[in-house]
Amino acid sequence: MKDYTDPRMHTAEHLLNQTMVRLFGCGRAFSSHIEKKKSKCDYKFTRALTPDEHAEIERRVNEAVRAGLPVTESFFSKEEAAGKFDLGRLPEGTGERLRVVLIGDYDACPCIGPHVNSTAEIGGFKIVSSSFKDGVLRIRFKLA
Repeated sequence: MKDYTDPRMHTAEHLLNQTMVRLFGCGRAFSSHIEKKKSKCDYKFTRALTPDEHAEIERRVNEAVRAGLPVTESFFSKEEAAGKFDLGRLPEGTGERLRVVLIGDYDACPCIGPHVNSTAEIGGFKIVSSSFKDGVLRIRFKLA
């Protein structure tokens, strides 16, 4: 099972994922590595990001951070969740009742990790770098 050691960074990952979905219509990250100092998310994508796109992603994530959105949880049956969320990354052996993390009206995603109570606790979000190779866009980020 994945170890999420930093609630701030993990909640920022949710915001980044939803921002990518909204901006580019791509799915959420298919792979991620969340650490306290620097993290990364990998997306199925067709090209590298432009500098303007980096700036827009940062702007949107930081806007959600500054909004102080509440981070709450709700529970759904697996059947009900399957009609609303992508369950492809759920660990094997997940029970019939799923926890969904809600970040205001910005994001909702099944998740087992710890999160902050409000996006205001995250601090500033900064893309350190991104790269594209073989259909995979990797975004590396850190928090202020």
